[in-house]
Amino acid sequence: MIDADFPRPVVPCVGAVVHDADRRLLLIRRGNEPHRGLWSLPGGRVEPGETVAEAIVREVREETGLAVSAGPVVGRVRIDGAAAVYDVVDLACVLTSPDQPLRAGDDATDVRFADAATLTGMECTPRLIETLRSWAVLPD
Repeated sequence: MIDADFPRPVVPCVGAVVHDADRRLLLIRRGNEPHRGLWSLPGGRVEPGETVAEAIVREVREETGLAVSAGPVVGRVRIDGAAAVYDVVDLACVLTSPDQPLRAGDDATDVRFADAATLTGMECTPRLIETLRSWAVLPD
């Protein structure tokens, strides 16, 4: 899809805001560009024919091994990449099997739940912390 405001393709994407029972935030270390090696929310592209809810359930499972159910939209960001603009819809998600072990997979090289103190020491993707703070979804 081409957006009149952006001369490059706009790619629909999703991101998951997932908290565990201790209100820690689920994060993945990105294995691919953009921002390889930095911590971010699990997520990715919406495949043709998928809803955003279906995409986020699939992406979280692929990147973390966890099962979630998709909840409401908490925010939206546009990320200006070299070849495209990524239009990311972030959804609140609920763990459906909270005792499942974390397993980095697909585009993630590591996965963890982070509390506020841990999060401040992590190298995150640009504007992640500020954006999550503005949406009031940072961990306690």
